[in-house]
Amino acid sequence: MGLYKYLRETWNKDPQALLRSRLIGWRREPTVLRIERPTRIDRARSIGYKAKKGFLIVRVRLLRGGRRRPKQTSGRKPVSSRRLKILGFSYQRIAEERANKQFKNCEILNSYFVAQDGLHYWYEVVLADREQVSKYPGYEWLMNPSNRGRVYRGKTIAGRRGRGLLWKGKGAEKARPSRRARYEHKFRLKKRFGH
Repeated sequence: MGLYKYLRETWNKDPQALLRSRLIGWRREPTVLRIERPTRIDRARSIGYKAKKGFLIVRVRLLRGGRRRPKQTSGRKPVSSRRLKILGFSYQRIAEERANKQFKNCEILNSYFVAQDGLHYWYEVVLADREQVSKYPGYEWLMNPSNRGRVYRGKTIAGRRGRGLLWKGKGAEKARPSRRARYEHKFRLKKRFGH
């Protein structure tokens, strides 16, 4: 077995025990913080990180909760009667977007979950400097203008999961190119043929 397999096994046994002492310090840090090395080197390497010039790791802290509307106290408000907010974004995608707002000259490659406590989630986001990283073999696509702002268009794994694009094969025909595109196509056909 390789080194990364052992690291993954150690992490999967009891990650909170490994991080309990670190979380005390992480709570006092800024919300978006650039760090020297990834906390989980096996996950960072698997999503595209390399220990080379131009690759950055950013740890993002998010508040948990807040996905329910406050309970209405009086009056008839049918609009606010649904307590649960229907959100298309996961916490991970929000973490990626916040990291990209701080480092605008970089492109998000991907991100991974690190830790959680009663109040917060922590994610680590892998960013790449377009100018430097595009010179490495296999990363030339970063300079293509169509790949700018990929995190805001749901091109990362967290974004694709939210768009329903990790669902493949039989039964997933209506997920592509997007749910909205399929709906509009169906609506146009209905209008044209009257079915």
